[in-house]
Amino acid sequence: MTLNNLIGKSLEKITVNPDVIKRLVAAAKRNIADSKIMVVSAENRFDAAYKAIMQIANAALQANGYRTLTSKPGHHQTMIQSLSKTLGVDSDIIILLDAMRKQRNVADYSGDIIPESIVEDCITQAEILLKCFRLSISI
Repeated sequence: MTLNNLIGKSLEKITVNPDVIKRLVAAAKRNIADSKIMVVSAENRFDAAYKAIMQIANAALQANGYRTLTSKPGHHQTMIQSLSKTLGVDSDIIILLDAMRKQRNVADYSGDIIPESIVEDCITQAEILLKCFRLSISI
């Protein structure tokens, strides 16, 4: 499957805007930094790290000329799954990132506690994804 197959279903074609991509990457860096502030709850630190992952995935999509249709459900899942095409992310990592997406939903809608180990994993994945972005995409 290619990203073009998803046009009109969960993606749209866009003109690449380097300024938007730079802002998304800068925001991801800020969120990674925020996720390491230990006086903040684990849930908020997890949210910041997860948000960084989404911003990097979004930047990678946009750098490839696509954007998710946020009016359709599942745009976070689409951004995560597209990482195999946009940044060459391994399927094992895609599965891990998708599990984090599900964990975030459970925490947001049921108030579940996020264990510190999950927070650390999310921060690590955000940092790895940022490095992968820098190696794969030049803006």
